[in-house]
Amino acid sequence: MKTKLTLAALAFAIVAPTLTPPAAVAQSRDRRYDREQRRDRDRYRERCKKSSGTTGLIAGGAGGALAGNALGGGTLGTVAGGVGGALLGRHLDKKHDAAQNRKNGC
Repeated sequence: MKTKLTLAALAFAIVAPTLTPPAAVAQSRDRRYDREQRRDRDRYRERCKKSSGTTGLIAGGAGGALAGNALGGGTLGTVAGGVGGALLGRHLDKKHDAAQNRKNGC
């Protein structure tokens, strides 16, 4: 008796995957479609970036502080140059990314 139940369970385990309802097949197609959409979205995000301007902010601030110190001298010139350079660097960084996005068709 135990052998017959084991064989029946084994036969069912082998045959059961072939008896999938059509809804499961449709669901697998939906998953494939979702995967393709996700891949397209990731490609778009990779191609079209929105910059926060942090790199330009840091580089502009450092360059502006050096230039302010050399031109105006003292603490006030350094601080003013750093602030001005940071603002200009951030603006230029954002403009550069916007130009790249236009070039990429975003």
